[in-house]
Amino acid sequence: MAMTSTIVTDPILQKVLETSTRTREQCSQLIDFAETNAVSASHTTPPDVQLELSKRQKLLYSYLAQLRGLNRNAILQVRGTKQTTAEARQEIDRLHLQLQNLYYEERHLRGEIAACESYDHKYQQLPLIPVEEFLQLHAEHAADDEKALMFARINHELSEREALEQARQGLLKKKQSLIADNKKRKDDLASLDKDLETFIDVIIALPPIYDLRENRLTRL
Repeated sequence: MAMTSTIVTDPILQKVLETSTRTREQCSQLIDFAETNAVSASHTTPPDVQLELSKRQKLLYSYLAQLRGLNRNAILQVRGTKQTTAEARQEIDRLHLQLQNLYYEERHLRGEIAACESYDHKYQQLPLIPVEEFLQLHAEHAADDEKALMFARINHELSEREALEQARQGLLKKKQSLIADNKKRKDDLASLDKDLETFIDVIIALPPIYDLRENRLTRL
């Protein structure tokens, strides 16, 4: 239990494990009590032993009912987590598509820059915003001469492209983080699904309590 609790951190799944442990312990105690007091369907059991046995059985049934409810809640939570994971995967795909579009746009812009650089007057071929629009954004350059104004417009274009690159880098980091988180959740869910299904199969396959007691008494 201690080893499992270091792996399972979800409160609902921890509650499932705790309840399953109490159920298993109560089942063992009930069998030990029945064997100690020689309880058998073919022999008359003292009233006090029957009363204590009934109390222990009711407690076991209570644990089993709790375990069924917790198991149902855990399954619903797993389904919800899978849905969240699927939505996160869709978001990753969307971001990946956006990133590809940015790559294409960047490649296109690099091609445009290369084409502009092939001319003698390279600065004249840069896709700068119109002078009127630039002066509306930066009125402090209204009195600049043609050369200073061109330098200012080029610097403005540079800052805009740097902002675009920062945005691209941010999207890339977010994508990598989502991929890593998605993989971790997927691995955790796969492990928990397998453990929970194995435990449920074992519980279902357990023979009835009286059959266990009869078999043990027969061997004695």
